[in-house]
Amino acid sequence: MNTECMQIELNLQGPRNKRIVVRHDGEIASSDGGLILLQQIERRRGFISSMAACCQDRRQRGKTSFSVAELLTQRVFGICLGYEDLNDHDEWRYDPLLNLVCAREQESGALAGKSTLNRLELSAREKVEGDRYHKLDWDGTAIRQFFVDAFLSSYEQPPTEIVLDFDATDDPVHGEQEGRFFHGYHDEYCFLPLYVFCGEHLVAADLRTADQDAAAGSTPTIAFLVNRIREAWPETKIIARADSGFCRDDFMRWCEKHDVGYLLGLARNSRLVRKLGFSLREAREGFDRTGHGYRVFRELTSRTRSSWSRSRRVVGKAEHLAKGPNPRFVVTNLHSESWPARELYEDLYCARGNMENRIKEQQLFLFADRTSCHAFKANQLRLWLSSVAYLFFVELRRTALMGTELATAQVSTIRLKLLKVAVTVSTSVRRVVLRLTCAYPYWDLWSSCALAFSTG
Repeated sequence: MNTECMQIELNLQGPRNKRIVVRHDGEIASSDGGLILLQQIERRRGFISSMAACCQDRRQRGKTSFSVAELLTQRVFGICLGYEDLNDHDEWRYDPLLNLVCAREQESGALAGKSTLNRLELSAREKVEGDRYHKLDWDGTAIRQFFVDAFLSSYEQPPTEIVLDFDATDDPVHGEQEGRFFHGYHDEYCFLPLYVFCGEHLVAADLRTADQDAAAGSTPTIAFLVNRIREAWPETKIIARADSGFCRDDFMRWCEKHDVGYLLGLARNSRLVRKLGFSLREAREGFDRTGHGYRVFRELTSRTRSSWSRSRRVVGKAEHLAKGPNPRFVVTNLHSESWPARELYEDLYCARGNMENRIKEQQLFLFADRTSCHAFKANQLRLWLSSVAYLFFVELRRTALMGTELATAQVSTIRLKLLKVAVTVSTSVRRVVLRLTCAYPYWDLWSSCALAFSTG
């Protein structure tokens, strides 16, 4: 408990020669009133409790102060509220509202500090023979299943069709972390995490080293995801979509063998461009005639000399812009009757760009790239914690913000307008009273969110 001391009074100059007096003696309050919304989502969906169930806790109960679920709640909610560093928790752990959502009475003392939370993350390191301090064991397979199950449970009825977007991104490292390698394309030392999304839903997030192909591990990943999804939705059609970095024969062969559609970017080469020659001339004529970018699409059949096991359907986009020709290609096993060339490229393939916005959201606003632990597995756990935090914002947008001004808002906007809200906290024997200021401009939206989850 903080010691009582003489209050410091600040005297500042205000407008019209009025004196402004600032004192540090207000009511018990929190600057993170949105914690209640997150707590209601957790009560409804159980994201953190499901994550905690993936950890085997072998600590002696009488000698521990915090359960794994409590530590995860504090850490994940901290990420949601913008507290990216463990150092932040040395002060934030006294927050009365945080104690409330972690099911701790204010009188019971502070929550976990940075050292305790750091040990939680380091528990994911490789276990050393005879290590007496290794008491928490994380089941990576169970965690991966949890993300798929969270996605499945967000649907009331199985959809007719889903599209799984695969993408790799760079995660720069600035120390001597395990798995640190230089990547020539990104021109930096980095990790190369693999993400899979379905719309805005996060389905998989796996940290990888950068000394391998961008598609490394994508075939086992799609096999795992498809098997898990088909257990719940046997009739749902699945399409895998990715850029040319994932155009690998083993990935396509697996999809063809297991009745999974795929639509992948195909790196252009001189042979493909020659096949598109007539269409490129037509696009040039269209540009000269209209003065605007002009596109022509053409169906092709292509096979490489050695890397592909069979011929496949390729769609070429012959485009001419002011800067010159811009040919592009995709390869697919989807039938032309269902997906003609133009619709395949413009409506289905180009829609994958939205996935990149989701990845940026996680890295910029939920600190998925804060992989500064030395141990590689500890950094993987950090990526998963950021991913769990992302699930809360998806649930907010999907359930409570649909049809509102924040329906498509980024994480940073939702955090600013709904979560970083000043609230006073009054505790009695029978109830806890939270008071938001009457000047709060988003009260109607905030209250509708709270009601949406409380009645769920």
